[in-house]
Amino acid sequence: MQISSAIGMVGGLAILTFILIAVMYNGHVSRRNAADNALSAIDVQLKKRWNLIPQLVATAKGYAAHEKAVFERVTMARSEARHARDWNQRALAEGQISTEIPSIVALAEAYPELKADQQFMNLQRNLTEIESQISAARRAFNSATTAYNDGVQMFPSNIIAGVFGFKARDLYAIDAIETSVPQVK
Repeated sequence: MQISSAIGMVGGLAILTFILIAVMYNGHVSRRNAADNALSAIDVQLKKRWNLIPQLVATAKGYAAHEKAVFERVTMARSEARHARDWNQRALAEGQISTEIPSIVALAEAYPELKADQQFMNLQRNLTEIESQISAARRAFNSATTAYNDGVQMFPSNIIAGVFGFKARDLYAIDAIETSVPQVK
């Protein structure tokens, strides 16, 4: 009788262990998918910005043709971001865009006729909205990534994460270039 009781206890313990491993594994997968989804949300907002930039540049260019360098920098950064091979290259280009766009928007102050242009003002409002959405998407990504990293790094789920190859991920951090105050000429 004691042998069958011991076998039953070992079997129950094995089933409980399997269930715990499955729950932890599925938690890692769920949090990883949430972080991937949040990263995709950033992509959606960045693509909106990419689509808006040519319109903004074209409208402003008509009024401020001699500000050619600003337009070229924004256009080049947009192209680099769209064709980046990895997230790090893309983040650098996106940082350049974030730094240059205020220069285009500030042109409205230097060119009153541009400020009076309804299309430019609509584009500027759209850009402000998109920038706000990008910021919200970055916060959501960092939140999802933090939850994922917590699961990967905390005991005992870190053991399961290590066995199944789940690795901690980097948070979305802005570059120093984005934190500096843009020089508007």
